[in-house]
Amino acid sequence: MIYIDNEGITDPTINLAIEEHCIRNLPAGEDYLLFYINAPSIIIGRNQNTLEEIHQAYIDEHGIHVVRRISGGGAVYHDHGNLNFSFLTDFSKDKLNNFREFATPIIEVLNTMGVQAEMKGRNDIVVGDKKISGNAQFSSTKRMFNHGTLLLDCDLGQVTKALDVKMTKIQSKGHKSARSRVANIAEFLDEPLSTDAFKQKILASLFPDGIERKTYRLSTEDWDNINALVEKKYRQWDWNYGYSPDFDIQRTRHFSAGIIDLRIKVRRGGDIENVKIYGDFFGQRPVSEIEDMLVGVRYDKRVIEEALEGIELYSYFGDVDHADFIDLIYGPDE
Repeated sequence: MIYIDNEGITDPTINLAIEEHCIRNLPAGEDYLLFYINAPSIIIGRNQNTLEEIHQAYIDEHGIHVVRRISGGGAVYHDHGNLNFSFLTDFSKDKLNNFREFATPIIEVLNTMGVQAEMKGRNDIVVGDKKISGNAQFSSTKRMFNHGTLLLDCDLGQVTKALDVKMTKIQSKGHKSARSRVANIAEFLDEPLSTDAFKQKILASLFPDGIERKTYRLSTEDWDNINALVEKKYRQWDWNYGYSPDFDIQRTRHFSAGIIDLRIKVRRGGDIENVKIYGDFFGQRPVSEIEDMLVGVRYDKRVIEEALEGIELYSYFGDVDHADFIDLIYGPDE
């Protein structure tokens, strides 16, 4: 097994690009191990609807990254107290969905540290009834990786708030995350341990004395390809939000002018396909004009604001504040 050095990078867009680049470009016939630590971020599963997983206003306020990965599974929170591991290997049907094979070395290390960890269910590592690690896989025709989180000393308060969805009545075919009771590994340790020291303990176990630890250092060509992937994919709204499956939203709010009930259909790619506005408000102009203004607009708050900038809403609805109407289209529920 060859250890890949990510050079201490904590930007999740770069780390996920490193992982994808390596699985697609490093030579077959070799097994690799990649560790990375991310700055505060929500990592969305490939087949999920991002808006069903996150508290967008909280994420914006706290500068938390939102990045989609290429593997399936549910949304997870990362920060500097979370160690991520990725085993890259040749594809094998025996390894596909065999999370236990990849998790076993990690569990053995935890056990030697006095943490009574075990595999439970399909892809979780737990201590008792609390989850400390989730795992996911990606495979191509020739290569695959199994990656997972290790909650060492994560800010669990942030986990709860960042993943506390504030937009309800979303219907989609996305794979919704199942929330589990989670705990930090630090809770089960006798002494504090830094994330880097934790990584070194795992490396020491996987490469004990007598076994040479080969290290792969990314070349200039590797970095050129990785940086291109970051800019074309992992920092793009189209991938992180727009890649979500088609979904429908119903938003209703009571204003002083009456009730406004919105029905919005968003197609894959993130553009609004159809809008219908219902309610008991009184207006002079037909609301179909507002509906038409929103069709084809990206379902992103800033873009919606631009599309409706300068529109005088009184003639459509009566006394409705512009910012409140934007929040009805895209914002937290009351």
